Amino acid sequence: MSARAQIGVTGLAVMGRNLARNFARNGFVVAVHNRSVGRMRSLVAEHGGEGEFVGAESMADFVAALERPRKVVVMVKAGAATDAVIDELVPLLEPGDIVIDAGNAHFPDTVRREAALAGRGLHFVGCGVSGGEEGALLGPSIMPGGSRESYEVLGPILEKVAATVDGVPCCTYVGPQGAGHFVKMVHNGIEYADMQLIAEAYDLLRQGLGMSAAEIGEVFAQWNTGDLESFLIEITADVLAHTDPLTGGAFVDVVADRAEQKGTGRWTVQNALDLGVPITGIAEATFARALSGSVPQRAAAVGVLAADTVALQVDDRDAFVEDVRRALYASKVVAYSQGFDQIAAASAQYGWGIDRGAMARIWRGGCIIRARFLDRITQAYEREADLPLLLADPYFADAVAQGVGAWRRVVSAATLAGIPTPAFSSSLAYYDGVRAERLPANLIQAQRDFFGAHTYARTDRPGTFHTDWSGDRTETEA
Repeated sequence: MSARAQIGVTGLAVMGRNLARNFARNGFVVAVHNRSVGRMRSLVAEHGGEGEFVGAESMADFVAALERPRKVVVMVKAGAATDAVIDELVPLLEPGDIVIDAGNAHFPDTVRREAALAGRGLHFVGCGVSGGEEGALLGPSIMPGGSRESYEVLGPILEKVAATVDGVPCCTYVGPQGAGHFVKMVHNGIEYADMQLIAEAYDLLRQGLGMSAAEIGEVFAQWNTGDLESFLIEITADVLAHTDPLTGGAFVDVVADRAEQKGTGRWTVQNALDLGVPITGIAEATFARALSGSVPQRAAAVGVLAADTVALQVDDRDAFVEDVRRALYASKVVAYSQGFDQIAAASAQYGWGIDRGAMARIWRGGCIIRARFLDRITQAYEREADLPLLLADPYFADAVAQGVGAWRRVVSAATLAGIPTPAFSSSLAYYDGVRAERLPANLIQAQRDFFGAHTYARTDRPGTFHTDWSGDRTETEA
């Protein structure tokens, strides 16, 4: 088989299939391979007119079809399946070749694989791809990590197939090792928070005001014309307007209230705990999904646990809807602020040098969390690259200030009515915590010194101290 393909894709499920088509549509000769040959053949037969594909029935033929340096995109299930493909692929490659894992890999796996392949003279690129099956075909947001040398070769291809906003591709070099997959992980964590916040806004209007799904869909469609304009708000309006063909009722009413997850949200929360970064909105969104799936526990609680609630008192329906909108926007800003804090902490911890403004820029198109206000985030980091807190940027501080009263009214009303708003509530608590001049952590640290001699700092002089709690309670400098 002649070496004429400029890039190859192995793993032709929906995402891999659409990404291969995207490469071909943009003028690249694409080698395609799948463990089950039929899937490869059907791609070539059904979509061969979109560009030039080179079908390969074996991994050896697949590699032989690729120009040097070979560029191989692996699109299989994260974990053991990815390792199996890499183990089969690597012996067929030569120094300088590039392996791109475009699945949702856990970033420590990417770090491990990058080090192992570097030892053989190969480049390994952990590449986050967001946008779902439509984005893979029409232009996703692409977050490649790995060596800069590999991006010099691969970048022009990825930038051509990525989404574009204002003529700028939604793809850029993220950083070395596992930086690309890390940023994609945090992207997904923010996505969890965004979706939970939207669901809570829907629940407030449904339970609190008794609005129909279609009416709420109209509200979301209106919201999508303003500051909340985003892909998730847009599709929410569409979902709520949809009628179930079997029952004739609202489609959303026949969907079981159990939200599943593939693990990226959990990874985000676990890593934040390791880094000591409070991402409370993302964490509560992740736990809310877990709670929705806790069927035995929920069944045991219904009709048993006391409520002691009061009906939502709404004198002005339009005013309450506006309050919910403002609370949603403020909580959404908190989720993004926390996510970018986590990226900054990881970048410092692992020495990745990630440009947070560039991450906001490549999330403006193609990806699931694309939204109008990502432009504002990019501008915030252009004003101050080392911005310690996105919420403190003048634009976002002012935007949230305009909605903080509404935010408090919504959370208070929801609490009294017994409508759970874990993401709204935790985001507000974080906001109040981060802006507080003094927190009750002083008492916690004093308790820690009491039972474990963990010491404490004082507000009135430098140093670290310990009180002899079990003795004469004298204080000594540690």
